[in-house]
Amino acid sequence: MDNWRRHFKRIFICILGAVTCFLLYFYLDGKSGAWEAPGQRTVSAQPSSSGAGGGGAEPRWEDPGPYHVAYPRNYKFIMDDTPTCKDAAPFLVLIVPVAPNNVAARDAIRKTWGGEKVVLDRRVETLFVLGLPGGADAEQQQEKLKQENLQHRDLIQSDFQDSYRNLTIKTMMMLEWVNARCANASYAMKIDSDIILHVQNLVKLLLDPSTAKQNYMTGLVWWHSPVLRNPFNKFYMPSDVIAEPEYPPYPLGMCYIMSLDLPGKILGVSPQIKPLYIEDVYLGLCLKRLGLSPTDPPEDTMFIVDPQHPLSGCSLSKLIAATTTSIEQMTSYWQRSKEPEAKC
Repeated sequence: MDNWRRHFKRIFICILGAVTCFLLYFYLDGKSGAWEAPGQRTVSAQPSSSGAGGGGAEPRWEDPGPYHVAYPRNYKFIMDDTPTCKDAAPFLVLIVPVAPNNVAARDAIRKTWGGEKVVLDRRVETLFVLGLPGGADAEQQQEKLKQENLQHRDLIQSDFQDSYRNLTIKTMMMLEWVNARCANASYAMKIDSDIILHVQNLVKLLLDPSTAKQNYMTGLVWWHSPVLRNPFNKFYMPSDVIAEPEYPPYPLGMCYIMSLDLPGKILGVSPQIKPLYIEDVYLGLCLKRLGLSPTDPPEDTMFIVDPQHPLSGCSLSKLIAATTTSIEQMTSYWQRSKEPEAKC
């Protein structure tokens, strides 16, 4: 009888402890604003992706480990023979950070919105930025990338390891490239590979007289985003890294557009700010150091991070960018956006 009581007591204590932890987690998560996780679109859906999206797979969480990342500014480009910006500066450069092995996403983009080269009489170019492949077959992957680039000449590769934790490095290398190779363009857009992009609506926005030509960054702007203090949250940030309760405003990592004076300015202040692994938040910190804020788009229908699928023809006619769940869905939306009935 005594043994049974001791056994029952141990079970009761275990259950009580589990319930306490469960309630504490949700209390802390509620206090820190769990849904408004900074940079939530930068979560990779591919084991080796860098915020590239994975064609609709569930977001994959990885322990961020260190909350700062290394950016020693001594990486170099090992694949950089694209003709883009060498002969004449395009109006707009679309840059897609993508995992080395995500050939399917790159091919889908080339056949859809990435294949639109002249829009409203403005030249548009699409490029893909990536790091080094990893895994046992890294050499084979690298050889395939070389062959792919021989065919398309649209890959920009640097010698950092392509991974989720190195997303900020990937972003900074993207800025280094456009600043060094394409500074005479008017605008650049970073866009994830699982996004449907309405290029004509984007160019129309950038041609609008009210759109700034300098110090301009837009997208789905996060304002007053809380710094999450719950250690169980995947975007947890300790106070000794960020002391403020809120992040400065930043455009969500799914996509953002910037005028081409900004990459050089961001690179100029970046040595003063130790990089965080959340790349879009890091851009917000750089903008704050510059005394700048991102600009909200004219309409909240232009950028949609969590749309209700399927999108209507009316929604497609208004948006600039929205997240999709698969390559097939993205392709279908792009085809529908070209049809005359895709309007309100």
